[in-house]
Amino acid sequence: MTRPKEVKKSLARFLRRLVKGNALKHLDRKGLQEAIDDQHILLSLDATLEVIDSLDVQIERLEKAIVAQGKLREEFKILRTIKGVGEVLALTIMYETGEIGRFARVGQYASYCRCVRSERWSNGKKKGEGQRKNGNPYLSWAFHEAAHFAVRFQPGAKRFYERKRARVNSIVAIRALAHKLARAVYFMLRDQKAYDPAMLFR
Repeated sequence: MTRPKEVKKSLARFLRRLVKGNALKHLDRKGLQEAIDDQHILLSLDATLEVIDSLDVQIERLEKAIVAQGKLREEFKILRTIKGVGEVLALTIMYETGEIGRFARVGQYASYCRCVRSERWSNGKKKGEGQRKNGNPYLSWAFHEAAHFAVRFQPGAKRFYERKRARVNSIVAIRALAHKLARAVYFMLRDQKAYDPAMLFR
């Protein structure tokens, strides 16, 4: 079950402390009743969770229907070897990428996935930006989602993210990891090879 930011903020306001992601993820209604004695706040949170539960059921139904309808190619199996990339993300990347051979270089693919900056520099000075909306928005979404999961399930990816996060904000750090994943996928699909964590640093 997904816990939206609204639930997290409501709990933080009432409990006067930040509830971490893992604790929030496993917090059920019994846990809420033990943590909160204000019945109005409890009722509000419970109503929110009911909506989330209902949406989770519908999302699961849609995902199953999409996977059943999809025409799976070998690329799907290859993409599923990436920890954190589920069926929907793998299908999105497979269909939106198409034939990987149409990208002559890895940089072209990463650019198409909107995983590279569009800034123009000259003599150490920023001279402008390209069109940020060029490329495929669905691949951009898929690789950014994959990056979030990689931080959770891949130790190497997590270390890379944390090193980046120490210097820049979390959005830029995730974007950098999404770029690494897009590059890895290019070589996976081009060479028809399963995922290897070392590919992130190729």
